[in-house]
Amino acid sequence: MSLVITGATGQLGRQVVETLLERNVPPQEIVAAGRAVDKIADLAQRGVHVRKMDYTDAASVGKAMKGASKVLLISGSEVGQRVEQHRSVIEAAQREGSQLVAYTSIANADGSGMKLAVEHQATETLLEQSGVPFVLLRNSWYLENYTDQLPGVLAQGALVGSAGNGRVSAASRADYAQAAAAVLLADDQAGRIYELGGDKPFTMAELAAEISAAAGKHISYQDLPPREYAAMLVRVGVPEGGAEILADSDLGIARGDLLVNSGDLSRLIGRPATSMAEAVRSAVAAI
Repeated sequence: MSLVITGATGQLGRQVVETLLERNVPPQEIVAAGRAVDKIADLAQRGVHVRKMDYTDAASVGKAMKGASKVLLISGSEVGQRVEQHRSVIEAAQREGSQLVAYTSIANADGSGMKLAVEHQATETLLEQSGVPFVLLRNSWYLENYTDQLPGVLAQGALVGSAGNGRVSAASRADYAQAAAAVLLADDQAGRIYELGGDKPFTMAELAAEISAAAGKHISYQDLPPREYAAMLVRVGVPEGGAEILADSDLGIARGDLLVNSGDLSRLIGRPATSMAEAVRSAVAAI
């Protein structure tokens, strides 16, 4: 068996490889593929096959996918270019006769109105049309989307957004990685759709309250109109296009686009998902 993990030089892909190794998958059965292979040179030293793969270079994709029994297609990071990038991996899986492609989509992709969902929806359609057996891992937000911003939040004394009273089922990157590994190692996954998210969805006001409790400092939640929020993000250095995507994503949270009640994540990983409170306390302690 050859398990190809695309995007393995990124944080999620790396954690999937580590999880597979922890589950005693022989390293020679794992292919860690990505652009910056220098980041995963240590995996090669542990017996994992490390192959360079650039989604924009079909030749590199084809070489990296040689012999792929199962593939974890981690969605690309370049918004606006991802459909064609994903197509190259799916077509390579077709040529290799892969038994399964697991794709990291977005929560509630089929009904989401978020701009970020458009390319995921298109990729899901590509998979349906490809004839390759596939499974969808529809991930909600990462808890790290919030905890990574804590130094700035604590410095300014406020959490800012446009999510209103919407609830988000965020979970840790490690939890999503463990779920992906579990699906790759399980039988009869073709055709399944997993809606993945934390067990306890939360509002931004609840997040602010948890940060306050962990830091011993009052942190408010300031809800802004989307245009004002995007403008604020631009002022602090976020590119305009990225700021618009983030503001639109908060509107999606307000609508419930990232709310997941399936329980799929905790079932796949065999334990409760990491809670927002746990993640916040750990992140604050590390500052």
